[in-house]
Amino acid sequence: MADFVLAAGAWLGSWAWDEVVPELRAAGHGAHPVTLSGLAEKQRVRAGRQTHVQDIVGEVEGLDLHDVVLVGHSYASIPVGQAAGRICGRLACVVFIDGPVPAQGQSCLSSWPDGGRFVKAAIAENGGFWMPPDRAGYYGHGLTDEQIDRIMGGSTPHPGATLTEPAVLTCPVAELPGTYITCLLGGAEPKADVAELGTGGQWRVVEMETGHWPMFSQPRELARILLDAAGA
Repeated sequence: MADFVLAAGAWLGSWAWDEVVPELRAAGHGAHPVTLSGLAEKQRVRAGRQTHVQDIVGEVEGLDLHDVVLVGHSYASIPVGQAAGRICGRLACVVFIDGPVPAQGQSCLSSWPDGGRFVKAAIAENGGFWMPPDRAGYYGHGLTDEQIDRIMGGSTPHPGATLTEPAVLTCPVAELPGTYITCLLGGAEPKADVAELGTGGQWRVVEMETGHWPMFSQPRELARILLDAAGA
């Protein structure tokens, strides 16, 4: 059976997977949601790019997990993509959920318009942190008012350095076995790097008819895709 290690995107902690984890465990698999440093219950921990990579690697090695499915949502696809190359024979596959495709020497913001200039400015104005969006930022993503309340109530400022520091890959992402999940309400046209990833034979691209936070809007459907990605 597989062991799923799940990392959520900006502002979120392990709690974001609360409705997905039971589905994975009910199917007989291990499920290990990770809170990345500087977020949720780890708010007081200083964090940069390598800190989040080590959070993920440490979870795998500390629990001595094998047949690992590394899952990165949104921002977390960057540290997950780096961690995948460091866990060697323990890795079964990687899953990115609606996030940037990690590239050597590129940061999370590298593919953003103007290199994420406005996000960088916001980080500088808020003491090195990227603040969660207001309520309007979640509209149009298939979320109920209750789900938006839950996300906003649990979100914490995101350590800015993790967004701006360049990725260091020990293995090109395209050479890893993986699945990329595109959430269509975030934009129907796949980004160029995602489209390219799907042409190499190691990855498949799956679409979900929901927005950027499927662990809240469609947790059961997301769990089924994760199980399928693991061959379960």
